Amino acid sequence: MREDLKYRLLHAKNKPVEGLGRTLNIGSGGILFTTKEPLPLGRTVELSVNWPARLDGTCPLKFVATGRVIRSETDQAVVRIERYQFKTRGMAALAMGA
Repeated sequence: MREDLKYRLLHAKNKPVEGLGRTLNIGSGGILFTTKEPLPLGRTVELSVNWPARLDGTCPLKFVATGRVIRSETDQAVVRIERYQFKTRGMAALAMGA
């Protein structure tokens, strides 16, 4: 599954670390995705993935997960999922391509 995602480092003390990427692999325990820069190991990250399935066939969804960075390279990272939920994507988000 290759889907667009947003990532955001939580509890950042300095400049917020956030960016756009693309999922490369999603499993029950983690997500491998592309990044603009290496993410710090052990830090908590929130991921928001545009989900391909729709609620009741019409309402677009996003998969929102929080977890820790367990692997990081120049242009990709792996986050071990600690919590997740599905949320509906609003119309404003759809217009912006979120």
